[in-house]
Amino acid sequence: MTTAARTAPISDIKDAKLAAEGRRRTEWAERSMPVLRQIRDRFTRERPLAGRRLSACLHVTTETANLAVTLQAGGADVALCASNPLSTQDDVAAHLVRDHGIKVFAIKGEDHVTYYEHLRAALAHRPDVTMDDGADLVGALHMIALNRLDDLAPPVRQWVETLPAAERKALVAAVIGSTEETTTGVIRLKAMARDGVLQFPVVAVNDSDTKHLFDNRYGTGQSTLDGILRATNLLIAGSTVVVAGYGWCGRGFAMRARGAGATVVVTEIDPLKALEAQMDGYRVAPMAEAARVGDVFVTLTGNINVIRLEHMRAMKDGAVLANSGHFNVEIDLEGLKQAAQGPTRVREFVEEWRLDGKRIFVLADGRLINLAAAEGHPASVMDMSFANQALAAEFVVQQAKQLTKDVHRIPRELDAEIARLKLQAMGVTVDTLTPEQQKYLASWEMGT
Repeated sequence: MTTAARTAPISDIKDAKLAAEGRRRTEWAERSMPVLRQIRDRFTRERPLAGRRLSACLHVTTETANLAVTLQAGGADVALCASNPLSTQDDVAAHLVRDHGIKVFAIKGEDHVTYYEHLRAALAHRPDVTMDDGADLVGALHMIALNRLDDLAPPVRQWVETLPAAERKALVAAVIGSTEETTTGVIRLKAMARDGVLQFPVVAVNDSDTKHLFDNRYGTGQSTLDGILRATNLLIAGSTVVVAGYGWCGRGFAMRARGAGATVVVTEIDPLKALEAQMDGYRVAPMAEAARVGDVFVTLTGNINVIRLEHMRAMKDGAVLANSGHFNVEIDLEGLKQAAQGPTRVREFVEEWRLDGKRIFVLADGRLINLAAAEGHPASVMDMSFANQALAAEFVVQQAKQLTKDVHRIPRELDAEIARLKLQAMGVTVDTLTPEQQKYLASWEMGT
């Protein structure tokens, strides 16, 4: 996969000397990404993204590195910044810069100012296609378009204020479309479309069946449990795990926690999802009730303050709190800071708070536990997610003049083709309809 070293552009990474390790790990991940590899081979031949400037705000991991190289193979001039301050793998960032000449602005553990300075750098790339994991790039572009500069983080706002009005307008107008990876980001974008403020078309990668049915369920399920175990070394068997949210991410983690021997309690606000959880064999309860019995609490909702101070006051001594939703807003950390003593760092990703004489342990400062303390989703499942991202970028470029300023999904035939390619790579074959069956399914005249 890796090509000869190129001249590195200006980037901001931890240490270029880490590149060799990043290269080895990225190539290891590529072995489990056959669908993306096939797309890369085609992109190399056809160059569907030639001449395009693409800025991506994604978790900088080995899997993302393979996506970035695929986009570059398609002809794109790629700039990459991190979508979470704790998710960057510094050796991978170094590999992309040194071995592929891709602009990378990401350092694991970067502070708030640096995070937004890196976002600014991705915007300064002046993209005509953006790629998001949480709608940070698109959100900033829309604050610029709507002249809501006070809503921008200071590093971004200060840069935008130096631009003439015409240049600000051109920055947004140059974007022909975007792609979005996450449930959280898609929710935000659909709200923008509903309010009539969306400035360009966006492809909701998360809406693809080959993304959310597999990445969200199997990827989040496994990697969240992995992150908790790496951070704490707790025994899950025999414990009570409270899962907040029973969307695809929540049900994936609930399945893994039960498989590890936990008693699982699900909290939900959606009666249909709550009913599913109950019929899947889990106990369903409000958070106020679950708080009294849980040993480990994991939020996977995409909403704010799902675990609040009143819940924490009801918890057992030693309760462990983790988040696997995109933003670190699902646990009310501000409320905890105001009421509790601490924090005391007891392990690399574990902070102890004292609340009403009891200990509350918060993992990874409430950020994505699967990326902060572990390595994120396995490459095999990200193969499908990033195949969707690559094809969505191609779709945006090909259909830019036809797409409306709305949130679109990738065409279903492409979704099905990704599934077919994945099955083929796994050595799995499936049946096909006979002509008789096709006629039966298409007919309204044939009955019992």
